[in-house]
Amino acid sequence: MTVTAQRTAHEDSRSEDSRPEGSRSEDSRPEGSRSEDSRPEGSRSEDSRYEAVRSRDARFDGAFFFAVRTTGIYCRPSCPAITPKRHNVRFFATAAAAQGSGFRACRRCRPDAVPGSAEWNVRADLVGRAMRLIGDGVVDREGVTGLAGRLGYSARQVQRQLTAELGAGPVALARAQRAHTARVLLQTTGLPVTEIAFAAGFASVRQFNDTIRAVYAATPSDVRAAAPAADRATARTATPSAGVPLRLAHRGPYQAGPVFDLLQREAVAGIEEVAGPPGRRRYRRTLRLPHGTGIVAVEEHRETRGGSGGGWLDARLHLTDLRDLTTSVQRLRRLFDLDADPYAVDERLGADPRLAPLVAARPGLRSPGTADPAELALRALAGHAVAERLVERYGEALDAPCGTLTHLFPEPAVLAEAEPDGPVGALAAALADGTVRLDPGADRDDAERALLAVPGMDARTAAVVRTRALGDPDTAPPDPTVPDSWRPWRSYAVNHLRAAGDWEQDR
Repeated sequence: MTVTAQRTAHEDSRSEDSRPEGSRSEDSRPEGSRSEDSRPEGSRSEDSRYEAVRSRDARFDGAFFFAVRTTGIYCRPSCPAITPKRHNVRFFATAAAAQGSGFRACRRCRPDAVPGSAEWNVRADLVGRAMRLIGDGVVDREGVTGLAGRLGYSARQVQRQLTAELGAGPVALARAQRAHTARVLLQTTGLPVTEIAFAAGFASVRQFNDTIRAVYAATPSDVRAAAPAADRATARTATPSAGVPLRLAHRGPYQAGPVFDLLQREAVAGIEEVAGPPGRRRYRRTLRLPHGTGIVAVEEHRETRGGSGGGWLDARLHLTDLRDLTTSVQRLRRLFDLDADPYAVDERLGADPRLAPLVAARPGLRSPGTADPAELALRALAGHAVAERLVERYGEALDAPCGTLTHLFPEPAVLAEAEPDGPVGALAAALADGTVRLDPGADRDDAERALLAVPGMDARTAAVVRTRALGDPDTAPPDPTVPDSWRPWRSYAVNHLRAAGDWEQDR
């Protein structure tokens, strides 16, 4: 039987799991689902992963992937297929590793569309920092040498460590990401295939075609034709001017209200706006991106979309250069904390007597980040009123304003020259010359030390920057009432207290 025929047989055999969500016993839960198991994914037993596959546990989508030797297909753990026999299953830490071993992505469960592994948010080591940078598109823009330089290691060291732990090097990981971007564009826009190839980051149309065939066992035209009916209908009207519609996936429950409350309180005129009634608000903002600019709109949903295993936020991106699609998506995922593991967070914090009722009231509460780390740091230090003044005086005007969105937040180099005196000028200069690094691959401890060396920066503001600009899930303002028992999720614990009104916003 050919691989294509095997694939069809595999997908035709799928049947929905009829067991109710709560029917699994606690003892059957995979080992890695318990918050006290802080071991990296590679150290968890394959038996526990197989149990996640057998129970179609959506909590592990993105945390690992499984492939079936007899079909040549790899899937997400929640794929609604008849469970393959244990001896036919292989496990991979990344989709890129599965692809590198010759497996093709399942057409039904679309394993490339899962939320990113929460592990990369938590980890501060070389692999975690590298994965965040690759997600931001650094390999596509700067190559492996540029990635290694940002990490402070040689390219050979980075290649060796990523391959040893994840089963794929930086080029393969970036290739898998490009393939996913290409599929999104093929299925949600009517753009010509040639434009999509370069927008997704491929060096040539031939490389694009070869990759799509290797990853999806289909031609680009076949991938486009296989889009869900709703996506095909959207694609007929989706153009660069109309924007690219996206579903930003998340795992588990998602409390959108507190996130949009925060964004509404903090919105800076000219670069952000939040409109609509609670439960149906729309957040819009401008983005400064590597190849151009963008405007994004993200919709609030009162309840999780997509079922108990996870859901998505609807978004639309307007980009001056489609090569920025991958980068802008990753920045939105960090802003809305979409790659978090709410099950692990809620289990740990729910065991604390003070936090237990708060966790029960708001399961899946997130710790929002930022779409622009340098902007967040400057705004945190300057305050809301000063930030609006800076945008009005020094912000870069958009070529095509969109309603109230008229500017980009001023670049650090511009602020350092325009207002060199005072704490904001000092921080802007440190950001501009690289003394303070807040990119996704920055070392969090080094960044905090550099921030505290900036005149006018205090420990409380540095903690805010570390939590939101660097995405640290375990940072809390300096306060004796924050116990170590909330580790490694202190950022989330403080957000629960704030949402409940038990922690003053400026405390």
